[in-house]
Amino acid sequence: MLEPPGLAPVSQALPRLVATDLDGTLLRPDGTISEHTSRVLTAVRDLGVEILVVTARPPRWLAPVAGLGHATAICLNGAVVVDVATSRAIERHLMDPRLTRAVVTDLRRALPGSVFAVETPEGMLAERGFEGWQTQASRAERIEDVADTAAGKLLVRCAGVDDDVFGAQVRQVVAGRGQVHDSGAVGLAEIAAPGVTKASTLARWAAQRGIEADEVWAFGDMPNDLEMLTWAGRGVAVANAHPRVLAAADEVCGSHSDDGVARRLEALLP
Repeated sequence: MLEPPGLAPVSQALPRLVATDLDGTLLRPDGTISEHTSRVLTAVRDLGVEILVVTARPPRWLAPVAGLGHATAICLNGAVVVDVATSRAIERHLMDPRLTRAVVTDLRRALPGSVFAVETPEGMLAERGFEGWQTQASRAERIEDVADTAAGKLLVRCAGVDDDVFGAQVRQVVAGRGQVHDSGAVGLAEIAAPGVTKASTLARWAAQRGIEADEVWAFGDMPNDLEMLTWAGRGVAVANAHPRVLAAADEVCGSHSDDGVARRLEALLP
Protein backbone atom coordinates (compact mmCIF):
# COMPACT_ATOMS: atom_id res chain seq x y z
CA MET A 1 0.00 0.00 0.00
CA LEU A 2 1.17 3.51 -0.79
CA GLU A 3 0.33 6.36 1.57
CA PRO A 4 1.44 9.97 1.09
CA PRO A 5 3.33 11.48 4.04
CA GLY A 6 1.41 13.64 6.46
CA LEU A 7 -1.90 11.77 6.29
CA ALA A 8 -3.60 10.32 9.33
CA PRO A 9 -2.58 6.77 10.34
CA VAL A 10 -4.42 4.03 8.46
CA SER A 11 -7.54 3.03 10.35
CA GLN A 12 -8.26 -0.66 10.87
CA ALA A 13 -11.72 -0.07 12.40
CA LEU A 14 -14.30 -2.17 10.60
CA PRO A 15 -16.54 -0.01 8.36
CA ARG A 16 -20.18 -0.89 7.91
CA LEU A 17 -20.08 -0.12 4.18
CA VAL A 18 -17.42 -0.23 1.47
CA ALA A 19 -18.35 1.69 -1.71
CA THR A 20 -16.15 1.19 -4.75
CA ASP A 21 -15.94 2.47 -8.27
CA LEU A 22 -15.39 -0.12 -11.02
CA ASP A 23 -13.34 1.05 -14.02
CA GLY A 24 -9.82 2.03 -13.06
CA THR A 25 -10.49 1.11 -9.44
CA LEU A 26 -11.86 -2.37 -8.68
CA LEU A 27 -11.53 -3.74 -12.22
CA ARG A 28 -8.16 -4.64 -13.66
CA PRO A 29 -7.01 -2.95 -16.90
CA ASP A 30 -8.65 -5.74 -18.92
CA GLY A 31 -12.02 -5.00 -17.29
CA THR A 32 -12.12 -8.11 -15.11
CA ILE A 33 -12.14 -8.77 -11.37
CA SER A 34 -9.26 -10.98 -10.26
CA GLU A 35 -9.78 -14.14 -8.22
CA HIS A 36 -7.84 -12.48 -5.41
CA THR A 37 -10.18 -9.48 -5.32
CA SER A 38 -13.22 -11.73 -5.48
CA ARG A 39 -11.99 -13.77 -2.50
CA VAL A 40 -11.21 -10.68 -0.43
CA LEU A 41 -14.59 -9.06 -1.13
CA THR A 42 -16.36 -12.26 -0.12
CA ALA A 43 -14.33 -12.48 3.09
CA VAL A 44 -15.04 -8.83 3.97
CA ARG A 45 -18.74 -9.32 3.29
CA ASP A 46 -18.70 -12.38 5.55
CA LEU A 47 -17.60 -10.05 8.37
CA GLY A 48 -20.90 -8.19 7.94
CA VAL A 49 -19.56 -5.32 5.84
CA GLU A 50 -21.81 -4.21 2.97
CA ILE A 51 -20.04 -3.96 -0.41
CA LEU A 52 -21.64 -1.51 -2.84
CA VAL A 53 -20.57 -0.81 -6.41
CA VAL A 54 -20.88 2.87 -7.38
CA THR A 55 -20.13 3.40 -11.07
CA ALA A 56 -20.67 5.58 -14.13
CA ARG A 57 -21.57 2.40 -16.04
CA PRO A 58 -25.16 1.78 -17.13
CA PRO A 59 -27.06 -1.18 -15.66
CA ARG A 60 -26.42 -3.35 -18.71
CA TRP A 61 -22.65 -3.19 -18.09
CA LEU A 62 -22.61 -4.85 -14.67
CA ALA A 63 -21.52 -8.29 -15.89
CA PRO A 64 -18.09 -8.09 -14.14
CA VAL A 65 -19.78 -7.97 -10.72
CA ALA A 66 -22.70 -10.28 -11.39
CA GLY A 67 -20.99 -13.20 -9.65
CA LEU A 68 -19.92 -11.34 -6.53
CA GLY A 69 -23.22 -11.58 -4.70
CA HIS A 70 -24.05 -7.87 -4.92
CA ALA A 71 -27.73 -7.18 -4.36
CA THR A 72 -27.68 -3.61 -5.66
CA ALA A 73 -25.43 -1.17 -7.49
CA ILE A 74 -25.46 2.59 -8.03
CA CYS A 75 -25.09 3.28 -11.76
CA LEU A 76 -24.87 6.22 -14.18
CA ASN A 77 -23.01 8.42 -11.68
CA GLY A 78 -25.81 8.15 -9.15
CA ALA A 79 -28.80 8.48 -11.47
CA VAL A 80 -30.03 4.90 -11.01
CA VAL A 81 -29.90 2.24 -8.31
CA VAL A 82 -30.37 -1.22 -9.79
CA ASP A 83 -30.88 -4.80 -8.76
CA VAL A 84 -27.72 -6.44 -10.10
CA ALA A 85 -29.29 -9.83 -10.83
CA THR A 86 -32.03 -8.39 -13.05
CA SER A 87 -30.64 -4.93 -14.00
CA ARG A 88 -34.01 -3.55 -12.86
CA ALA A 89 -33.99 0.06 -11.69
CA ILE A 90 -35.23 0.32 -8.11
CA GLU A 91 -34.43 4.03 -7.66
CA ARG A 92 -34.22 6.78 -10.30
CA HIS A 93 -32.89 10.35 -10.26
CA LEU A 94 -33.34 11.38 -13.89
CA MET A 95 -33.19 14.46 -16.12
CA ASP A 96 -36.49 15.95 -17.19
CA PRO A 97 -36.80 15.62 -21.01
CA ARG A 98 -37.43 19.37 -21.31
CA LEU A 99 -34.15 20.06 -19.55
CA THR A 100 -32.32 17.61 -21.80
CA ARG A 101 -33.62 19.30 -24.95
CA ALA A 102 -32.82 22.79 -23.65
CA VAL A 103 -29.23 21.82 -22.75
CA VAL A 104 -28.74 20.11 -26.13
CA THR A 105 -29.97 23.24 -27.94
CA ASP A 106 -27.55 25.46 -26.03
CA LEU A 107 -24.61 23.08 -26.50
CA ARG A 108 -25.22 22.87 -30.26
CA ARG A 109 -25.08 26.65 -30.43
CA ALA A 110 -21.94 26.96 -28.28
CA LEU A 111 -20.08 23.91 -29.62
CA PRO A 112 -20.87 23.40 -33.32
CA GLY A 113 -20.32 19.81 -34.37
CA SER A 114 -21.34 18.34 -31.02
CA VAL A 115 -23.03 14.94 -31.11
CA PHE A 116 -25.22 13.49 -28.38
CA ALA A 117 -26.56 10.36 -26.74
CA VAL A 118 -28.72 9.71 -23.71
CA GLU A 119 -28.53 6.84 -21.24
CA THR A 120 -31.85 5.74 -19.79
CA PRO A 121 -32.41 2.94 -17.26
CA GLU A 122 -33.66 0.82 -20.16
CA GLY A 123 -30.84 1.49 -22.64
CA MET A 124 -29.04 4.02 -24.81
CA LEU A 125 -30.31 6.36 -27.52
CA ALA A 126 -27.73 8.03 -29.76
CA GLU A 127 -27.38 10.24 -32.78
CA ARG A 128 -25.91 8.56 -35.85
CA GLY A 129 -22.77 10.67 -35.54
CA PHE A 130 -22.12 9.57 -31.95
CA GLU A 131 -19.23 7.11 -32.30
CA GLY A 132 -16.50 5.58 -30.20
CA TRP A 133 -18.93 4.00 -27.77
CA GLN A 134 -19.30 0.23 -27.54
CA THR A 135 -23.04 -0.14 -27.54
CA GLN A 136 -26.02 -1.33 -29.49
CA ALA A 137 -27.78 1.97 -29.03
CA SER A 138 -30.96 2.88 -30.83
CA ARG A 139 -30.05 5.51 -33.43
CA ALA A 140 -31.70 8.73 -34.52
CA GLU A 141 -30.71 11.60 -36.80
CA ARG A 142 -30.98 14.07 -33.91
CA ILE A 143 -31.21 13.30 -30.23
CA GLU A 144 -34.08 15.79 -29.93
CA ASP A 145 -36.18 13.35 -31.98
CA VAL A 146 -35.97 10.72 -29.24
CA ALA A 147 -35.23 12.77 -26.11
CA ASP A 148 -38.78 12.48 -24.78
CA THR A 149 -37.72 9.98 -22.11
CA ALA A 150 -36.20 10.94 -18.76
CA ALA A 151 -32.46 10.29 -18.99
CA GLY A 152 -29.93 9.09 -16.45
CA LYS A 153 -27.27 11.09 -18.23
CA LEU A 154 -26.76 13.11 -21.38
CA LEU A 155 -23.51 12.29 -23.23
CA VAL A 156 -21.74 14.88 -25.37
CA ARG A 157 -18.82 14.54 -27.80
CA CYS A 158 -17.16 17.27 -29.88
CA ALA A 159 -14.26 16.31 -32.13
CA GLY A 160 -11.20 18.53 -32.37
CA VAL A 161 -11.61 20.27 -29.01
CA ASP A 162 -9.04 19.88 -26.22
CA ASP A 163 -10.49 17.85 -23.34
CA ASP A 164 -9.94 20.50 -20.67
CA VAL A 165 -11.34 23.25 -22.88
CA PHE A 166 -14.27 21.06 -23.86
CA GLY A 167 -15.13 20.26 -20.24
CA ALA A 168 -14.94 23.91 -19.24
CA GLN A 169 -17.18 24.96 -22.12
CA VAL A 170 -19.76 22.32 -21.30
CA ARG A 171 -19.85 23.44 -17.66
CA GLN A 172 -20.26 27.04 -18.74
CA VAL A 173 -23.18 26.21 -21.01
CA VAL A 174 -24.89 23.90 -18.54
CA ALA A 175 -24.50 26.61 -15.89
CA GLY A 176 -25.84 24.63 -12.94
CA ARG A 177 -28.85 23.21 -14.77
CA GLY A 178 -27.25 19.77 -14.52
CA GLN A 179 -24.31 17.98 -12.93
CA VAL A 180 -21.33 17.64 -15.32
CA HIS A 181 -19.19 14.56 -14.63
CA ASP A 182 -15.73 13.51 -15.77
CA SER A 183 -15.26 9.73 -15.58
CA GLY A 184 -12.05 9.74 -17.58
CA ALA A 185 -13.41 8.88 -21.02
CA VAL A 186 -11.49 10.92 -23.61
CA GLY A 187 -13.54 13.55 -25.43
CA LEU A 188 -16.72 12.85 -23.50
CA ALA A 189 -18.81 14.95 -21.10
CA GLU A 190 -21.52 13.33 -19.00
CA ILE A 191 -24.40 15.42 -17.67
CA ALA A 192 -26.82 14.25 -14.96
CA ALA A 193 -29.80 15.92 -13.32
CA PRO A 194 -28.94 18.81 -10.98
CA GLY A 195 -27.27 17.62 -7.80
CA VAL A 196 -27.06 13.98 -8.87
CA THR A 197 -23.66 12.51 -8.06
CA LYS A 198 -22.29 9.22 -6.85
CA ALA A 199 -22.07 10.82 -3.41
CA SER A 200 -25.66 12.09 -3.29
CA THR A 201 -27.14 8.69 -4.07
CA LEU A 202 -24.67 6.82 -1.87
CA ALA A 203 -25.47 9.14 1.05
CA ARG A 204 -29.20 8.59 0.58
CA TRP A 205 -28.74 4.82 0.28
CA ALA A 206 -26.63 4.73 3.45
CA ALA A 207 -29.01 6.95 5.42
CA GLN A 208 -31.93 4.66 4.59
CA ARG A 209 -29.98 1.89 6.35
CA GLY A 210 -28.85 3.95 9.31
CA ILE A 211 -25.24 4.09 8.13
CA GLU A 212 -23.29 7.27 8.91
CA ALA A 213 -20.66 8.76 6.57
CA ASP A 214 -17.88 7.98 9.03
CA GLU A 215 -18.83 4.28 8.84
CA VAL A 216 -18.13 4.22 5.09
CA TRP A 217 -14.95 3.58 3.14
CA ALA A 218 -15.00 4.68 -0.51
CA PHE A 219 -12.54 3.84 -3.31
CA GLY A 220 -12.17 5.68 -6.63
CA ASP A 221 -9.87 7.01 -9.32
CA MET A 222 -11.48 9.80 -11.37
CA PRO A 223 -12.99 13.26 -10.77
CA ASN A 224 -16.52 11.83 -10.78
CA ASP A 225 -15.48 9.97 -7.59
CA LEU A 226 -14.34 13.09 -5.73
CA GLU A 227 -17.62 13.90 -3.99
CA MET A 228 -17.98 10.27 -2.89
CA LEU A 229 -14.42 10.08 -1.51
CA THR A 230 -14.71 13.35 0.39
CA TRP A 231 -18.17 12.42 1.79
CA ALA A 232 -17.06 9.04 3.12
CA GLY A 233 -15.34 8.67 6.47
CA ARG A 234 -12.32 7.24 4.64
CA GLY A 235 -11.79 8.14 0.99
CA VAL A 236 -9.17 5.97 -0.70
CA ALA A 237 -7.65 6.68 -4.11
CA VAL A 238 -5.98 3.94 -6.11
CA ALA A 239 -2.38 4.71 -7.10
CA ASN A 240 -3.35 5.20 -10.76
CA ALA A 241 -5.96 7.84 -9.89
CA HIS A 242 -6.31 11.29 -11.42
CA PRO A 243 -4.05 13.88 -9.70
CA ARG A 244 -7.05 15.72 -8.24
CA VAL A 245 -8.30 12.50 -6.67
CA LEU A 246 -4.88 11.63 -5.26
CA ALA A 247 -4.68 15.09 -3.70
CA ALA A 248 -8.15 14.90 -2.13
CA ALA A 249 -8.05 11.34 -0.77
CA ASP A 250 -7.45 10.44 2.87
CA GLU A 251 -5.26 7.57 1.72
CA VAL A 252 -3.71 6.01 -1.39
CA CYS A 253 -3.70 2.27 -1.97
CA GLY A 254 -2.16 0.17 -4.75
CA SER A 255 -3.18 0.50 -8.37
CA HIS A 256 -6.06 -1.29 -10.05
CA SER A 257 -3.58 -3.47 -11.94
CA ASP A 258 -2.23 -4.67 -8.58
CA ASP A 259 -5.60 -5.37 -6.90
CA GLY A 260 -5.11 -2.26 -4.78
CA VAL A 261 -8.65 -2.21 -3.34
CA ALA A 262 -8.46 -5.85 -2.30
CA ARG A 263 -5.01 -5.49 -0.80
CA ARG A 264 -6.20 -2.51 1.29
CA LEU A 265 -9.30 -4.38 2.45
CA GLU A 266 -7.21 -7.37 3.54
CA ALA A 267 -6.17 -5.26 6.52
CA LEU A 268 -9.72 -5.72 7.81
CA LEU A 269 -9.51 -9.50 7.82
CA PRO A 270 -8.65 -11.45 10.99
